[in-house]
Amino acid sequence: MSEWLVLVIAMAAACAVVLSITVLKQRRIGDDDDPSETPDVIEYMTMMVGVVYAIVLGLAIAGVWEARGAAADSVRTEAQALHEVSERVRAYPEATRERIRADVDAYVSHLVHKEWPTMAEEDRITERGTQLLDKVRADVTDYHPRNDYESQSYQPLLDQVATADDARNARADSIAPTLPPVVWFGLITGAVITVGLIFTLQIRRSPRELLMAGLFSALIAFLLFLVWDFDAPFSQGISTSADAFTDLFPGL
Repeated sequence: MSEWLVLVIAMAAACAVVLSITVLKQRRIGDDDDPSETPDVIEYMTMMVGVVYAIVLGLAIAGVWEARGAAADSVRTEAQALHEVSERVRAYPEATRERIRADVDAYVSHLVHKEWPTMAEEDRITERGTQLLDKVRADVTDYHPRNDYESQSYQPLLDQVATADDARNARADSIAPTLPPVVWFGLITGAVITVGLIFTLQIRRSPRELLMAGLFSALIAFLLFLVWDFDAPFSQGISTSADAFTDLFPGL
């Protein structure tokens, strides 16, 4: 099922539940009920709970957004480092140069076509990808420069391979969800409490009040969906793509 379809269903369900409870509750209220009799303390507590939950929800969104940005940065860093390796080996003999470039291309091809779907479906990187990157490292490390010109390129190449390996490890660490289960428990419980407090304000069945109640519940559902979607940078609907690799290695 598409993530966007899940979002639509969740928002519609939240609206339906709130509106249904409001209508059913209104039918049980007598004609002599006065909505202005809502105690001020209830209005104050409703406002405070809403503010506190908004702060917590905002921090959660900021946290998962920052984690998603860090995952995207690690992908760009890894792609750029491998691209630099392919370009800087032009100082080496043709046989060595072509071997290193072929191994880099093999790693990137595996990454785009095999490892990325594995990260999305199984939340892990592949052993084959690690082996291919180790082969690139071995190619660069085992070469012995023959002159000063090649020696000047040797250490920068090693640094770029180390950068790619470090970025790969950072990408692996970014696969797992950012928020622990206890935070999700707090977010969902807070959403239920915040929406439930609507009914303490004795809202009526007027179109304006029903519209505001429905929109508020739909907004909460949308924000929770947003947190859930950003929580796993490589496996949800708005996921971090491999475009950085395909842009720098268009031949693959």
